[in-house]
Amino acid sequence: MNQAKTWECLFQLVTSGAFAFTKDIALKLHHIAGEEEALEWGKFRSGYVSITGSDDQPPGPDELETRWQAVQDLVEKEPDIYDRAITAFLQMARNQFFWDVNKRMGRFMMNGILLDHGYPIINVPAKRQQEFNALMLDFYSDNNMQPMNEFLRSCMNELLIKNFQLDLHR
Repeated sequence: MNQAKTWECLFQLVTSGAFAFTKDIALKLHHIAGEEEALEWGKFRSGYVSITGSDDQPPGPDELETRWQAVQDLVEKEPDIYDRAITAFLQMARNQFFWDVNKRMGRFMMNGILLDHGYPIINVPAKRQQEFNALMLDFYSDNNMQPMNEFLRSCMNELLIKNFQLDLHR
């Protein structure tokens, strides 16, 4: 139910022209997506977390504001919309801004960027979930976004790729 409500809010934000890759929008969406799933929802976490299966240690709660600004700056510098959106997803997932629902929040923000620019969303098919998980663990360790970028682009529907004349080999 939370995901459906979050999608509804995201579509409303995009349709009204109010969507932007900002902390306020991320917190607004997390308030919906994380309700009753995370220890706290609608705000950055107040404690330490780890990423299961990874030795990477996300930043402490006192670093999250600074990290958000660094991520936002990185996202805004990307000239290609898909690179911008994928960077948003990956960096949100890696920094673990919330107690829970971090990858989902990253995907909501990624797809919000795409929709806001008139592009189709990226969805990982269930049959490719294991590949996604393995690549994410590698990404957490080395922060190399290229393999995940290529993977996510490969998940897009071929018809959409052709119609939008998207370059998957960036």
